[in-house]
Amino acid sequence: MAQNVSMEDFEALLEESFEMDTPDEGTVVKGKVIAIEAGQAIIDVGYKMEGRVDLKEFANPGEQPDISVGDEVEVFLRSAENSRGEAVVSREMARREEAWDRLEKAYADEERVEGAIFGRVKGGFTVDLGGAVAFLPGSQVDVRPVRDAGPLMGLKQPFQILKMDRRRGNIVVSRRAILEESRAEQRAEVIANLTEGQTVDGVVKNITEYGAFVDLGGVDGLLHVTDMAWRRVNHPSEILTIGETVKVQVIKINKDTHRISLGMKQLQEDPWDLVAAKYPLESVHTGRVTNITDYGAFVELEPGVEGLVHVSEMSWTKKNVHPGKIVSTSQEVEVMVLEIDSAKRRVSLGLKQTMRNPWEVFAETHPAGTEVEGEVKNITEFGLFIGLEGEIDGMVHLSDLSWDERGEEAIQSYKKGDIVQAVVSEVDIEKERISLSIKALGGDKFADAVGGVKRGSIITVEVTAIEDGGVEVEYEGMKSFIRRSDLSRDRAEQRPERFSVGDKVDVRVTNVDSKTRRLGLSIKAREIAEEKEAVQQYGSSDSGASLGDILGAALKGDNDK
Repeated sequence: MAQNVSMEDFEALLEESFEMDTPDEGTVVKGKVIAIEAGQAIIDVGYKMEGRVDLKEFANPGEQPDISVGDEVEVFLRSAENSRGEAVVSREMARREEAWDRLEKAYADEERVEGAIFGRVKGGFTVDLGGAVAFLPGSQVDVRPVRDAGPLMGLKQPFQILKMDRRRGNIVVSRRAILEESRAEQRAEVIANLTEGQTVDGVVKNITEYGAFVDLGGVDGLLHVTDMAWRRVNHPSEILTIGETVKVQVIKINKDTHRISLGMKQLQEDPWDLVAAKYPLESVHTGRVTNITDYGAFVELEPGVEGLVHVSEMSWTKKNVHPGKIVSTSQEVEVMVLEIDSAKRRVSLGLKQTMRNPWEVFAETHPAGTEVEGEVKNITEFGLFIGLEGEIDGMVHLSDLSWDERGEEAIQSYKKGDIVQAVVSEVDIEKERISLSIKALGGDKFADAVGGVKRGSIITVEVTAIEDGGVEVEYEGMKSFIRRSDLSRDRAEQRPERFSVGDKVDVRVTNVDSKTRRLGLSIKAREIAEEKEAVQQYGSSDSGASLGDILGAALKGDNDK
């Protein structure tokens, strides 16, 4: 009987075991560590099933396994039985399932998640989010590009999930979003404690061509290159280095954009406050050339005070020349203060004013009539330009080249480089012009010849040529021409052929033309003048005497003398 009962009980128990639900494969089950051997943990998952899990699956990236006998753990049941009759379980897959549930909830609630960067892949890094592996793009590591990510590896820190796809097993996270958020909070707090005009200490964080970014304790301010010093600063690196602590003044705070403008020169005395007193007009000072442009050169009179020497004020003689051919950067020069505009912070300087006007010097040392020598620098349609002392030029006009030749013909005898002599005719200092004459070198032959001759004078000339229209005559080496109509008062005697070359003839001067260098001569005018004089002395036609009588009496009177 007892045997029958036992048999019944056994059958009942067997039936009960068959009816008992076993866990589904592909789900997470709870188990207990019953032993650790050969680098594996043996886990009893119940239902008379045991499985093995490598100890490394119980370790976080970069850490040692944290597992002991008796610990309760969750594992993923991949298969109820393998070829050895053991359950196939995975702690890693269990953590992953658990992590995905937790991460999906955090993603839906836009909450931060904790993780650790443990590997580097193309385009970024891998992050362990407590069982699930996420991708961290390189652009999402920090607010600025990270050159060395070593200090960040293995460090537990918060991340923001940007997107996730459980079916594909993809998770993308951002560390930058967390930093920007905390940075914005910190920035707002720092800005709230700053006021315009306040003096603060900061650390130079970055240097660019246009300025430097200064860390004011969680918030950056821009120190523009123009606000670093009162003097000209070509590049911020001239006065700042990265990591240097500097004292700056808050110039402006934009509450909307949280941008802060800083200044260093504002903490120094403005040199422009004393410019008018230190640099009176027409005073001469020594300065240093700091910059050269097409329109002039900037000269530093003292740190923070620069003046412009316009190209027109650089040289008396070098016109249309680039300033770089007159001065060079860093050169010390003497300049004169021409104008000061304190409102616009501008000083106009002159370089040539510190040297005497070469035209004034020339006028003093070479008055009109002085003979000079120089090289033919240029030949133009209206004359020659001759190089003179003091790097200035004088001009010989066509009309001053020769007494005898036309200017257009005379200029053909000259070429560039010829050394010529000339006489100073005039110096116009205001117009910077010097007039020279080559033909005046031997003196003015015409003026010398006719010095005592004036209109109405009777002179004796020599016939040098007979022409149809008159005769050519010469007086003291100067040629003149008597027209046919002026050869006699009597029309019948107005014949050129009645004269011979070499004849001496008395003529009356009717005109002295210095420009054409010609004397106007007339035999007819002389005869008429003599007739008038005779009439006045010996009577008139009204008294009954004939002209022959009068002239005869006049001639007889002359003979009696």
